[in-house]
Amino acid sequence: MSDPTVGAPDTAAVPLDLVTPEGPVPPRLKLMLLANGQRFTAVVHTLADLGVADVLAAGPRPVREIAEAVGCDATQLYRVLRFAVLVGLFREVEPEVFALTELAEGLRGDVPDNVRDAVLLDGSEKFNRAFTGLGHSVRTGRPGFDHVHGRSFWQDLEADDEAARTFDAAMTGISRRLGAVYLERHDFGRPRRIADVGGGRGYFLASLLERYPDARGVLFDRPQVVAAAGELLEERGVDDRVEVVGGDFFTDALPTGCDTYVLKTVLHDWPDDGAARILRRVREAIGGTGARLLILEQVVAPMNTWDPAKLLDLDMMVVMGGRERNLTEWHRLLAGAGFRLTHEPEAGDWTVLECVPED
Repeated sequence: MSDPTVGAPDTAAVPLDLVTPEGPVPPRLKLMLLANGQRFTAVVHTLADLGVADVLAAGPRPVREIAEAVGCDATQLYRVLRFAVLVGLFREVEPEVFALTELAEGLRGDVPDNVRDAVLLDGSEKFNRAFTGLGHSVRTGRPGFDHVHGRSFWQDLEADDEAARTFDAAMTGISRRLGAVYLERHDFGRPRRIADVGGGRGYFLASLLERYPDARGVLFDRPQVVAAAGELLEERGVDDRVEVVGGDFFTDALPTGCDTYVLKTVLHDWPDDGAARILRRVREAIGGTGARLLILEQVVAPMNTWDPAKLLDLDMMVVMGGRERNLTEWHRLLAGAGFRLTHEPEAGDWTVLECVPED
């Protein structure tokens, strides 16, 4: 999916100001470029999959050396790299010699804030085909993924181990980048026992426990996901403070006895009825303990304001059937599940919606 950790530009205008040496791209050509966006997707995905950025990490190299290193045809790779230069992804410093650009740095696997796994997910064949079902989603309100592939995104992950690995790697990368944003922006108080519901392999929970060394945690997600959590938690040095629980948040009881419940980029995966079911399960787990719920997501900005959430919202619509929500929609969803916000979160950015049970 479109990487939700990519921030907004300083202006409110859509950042699609393509410029040639002769000046701005004419409107009709710009329109045709928009209509042929699959070219850009295919180029970025292919170069990420080949690992070209990693080969160039030490400096510029001739295309034939790059091709040999990544195992492809030099002539064809040159044609792809020549296209990539048009949008600032790599630079031809001498004839048929290429170097990294700041944009291409994000495809390096050794860079902590890289987006390579997210690019591999977004540009995958299944994601691309799913968007041929956008019209179906608009007409019926149902995910285009289901229409195109004959099963839901979640069913596909259950059936396709490679797709599941790609998705989980992308989500871990997003947790790494987005988790740092949340830790910088929000005071999580003095939690004693934190339940990270839908917490993947536990990257964000580990970050919280590193910040709060007296706290303990419970990691809850699908059994096949948390089965891979042990290595990460041990590597982060928090495995002795985490209880790992595999389950389905629609059908299985959520952990009880926690003072803080976290839902990080979970609810936007689901339409309102599914999101409400998850929230009600959290409300049941909290009971009368006075625990709080922290929802780590976006609040969509109004009207013409530039907001990356409006891009991610299409992924949610087409692939998973979920949605990004504005403040009115958040208030309505939370009230229906027995929660209320303790503050008014900022719109147009990643934020923490702190919630408590309704009296």
